[in-house]
Amino acid sequence: MVIPGRRRSIAFFIALGVGLISVILLLYVGWVLLNWRHGILLFLGIVLLATIIAGVVLNTTFLVREIRRNEQHDAFINAVTHELKTPVASIKLYLETLQSRPVDESKRKDFYRVMLEDSNRLLVTIEQVLRAGRIGVSRRTLNLAPIAINDLVSECVTRARTREALGPDSLLFQPGPPLTVQGDPDEVRAAVSNLVDNAVKYSGPSMKVIVKTQAVDGRFVDVRVTDHGPGIPKSELKRVFKRFYRVPGPLASRVKGTGLGLFIVRSVARRHRGRAWAESDGPGRGSTFVLQLPVQR
Repeated sequence: MVIPGRRRSIAFFIALGVGLISVILLLYVGWVLLNWRHGILLFLGIVLLATIIAGVVLNTTFLVREIRRNEQHDAFINAVTHELKTPVASIKLYLETLQSRPVDESKRKDFYRVMLEDSNRLLVTIEQVLRAGRIGVSRRTLNLAPIAINDLVSECVTRARTREALGPDSLLFQPGPPLTVQGDPDEVRAAVSNLVDNAVKYSGPSMKVIVKTQAVDGRFVDVRVTDHGPGIPKSELKRVFKRFYRVPGPLASRVKGTGLGLFIVRSVARRHRGRAWAESDGPGRGSTFVLQLPVQR
C-alpha cells in the first residue's frame, strides 16, 4: 500500500514532468510560428524537443519504480521484524512463567509445545531469508542429483500435514507417473514446500488443498498446487513472484509472511531450466501455482 507521503511525492514529480513538457511545447510552438522558414533549425528543434520529453518521461518512470521498490523493501523489513520478534517474545514469556512460579505437568507440556512451535516458526523465517540470499547469487553451483519427484512432493505434503495438524482430506496429494528430474534436492524441496505452505496459509478455515504431479509432453513434470482461497486478480498473477511482493489487500495484513516464498519458487525453477506460474479465475475463486521442471532423460 502506498503511504500518503510517498503518494504525494509521486504526484508531485508526475505533475512537474507534465508541466515542463507543457512549457516546452508552448515555447516551441511559439518559436516555430516566428521562425517557420528556418528548416534546419526546425529539424534540430524537433530532435531537441523529443530528447527532452523522453528524458522527463524516463526520469519520472524510474522515480516511480524506485519509490515502489523502496516501499516493498520497507514492507519486507516490517514483516521480517514481526516474524522474528513475535516468536522470540512468546518464548521469553513462557520461559519467564516457568522460571517464576511452579506449573503443573500438563501445563508445562503445553508450554513446551508452544515454545517448540514458535522456535520452528523462527527457524523457517531465518531459512527463508538466507535461502533467498543464496539463490540470488546466480553463480552458486547446483548440487545436482536424480530426484524422484513423487517421493519429494509426498515428503513435503506429509511435513505440512504434521506441522499444521491437517487431515488427508484437507491436504491431498495425487501422484502422477513416477518421473525423475535432475536437480538440487535441497532447492527443489524448498520450492515445493513453499508452494504447499503458501496454499495452506491462504486457504482459510475451510481448507481444501490439492497437490498433484503430472507429465507434460514426456519432457516436463508439473507440480500443481491448487487451493480454494481468496484467489488472485489477473493483474497480479506475475507480480506475486517478485521479491518482497505481496498482493495488496486486507488479507495481506492478516496472513504472516515475508514475500520471499514465491520468489524462491521462481528462482529455483529458472536455475533448473524450468518455469513457475500462477493461475486464477479472479478474487474468491482460488488459485493454482505450478512448478514445471524438465524430466531427466
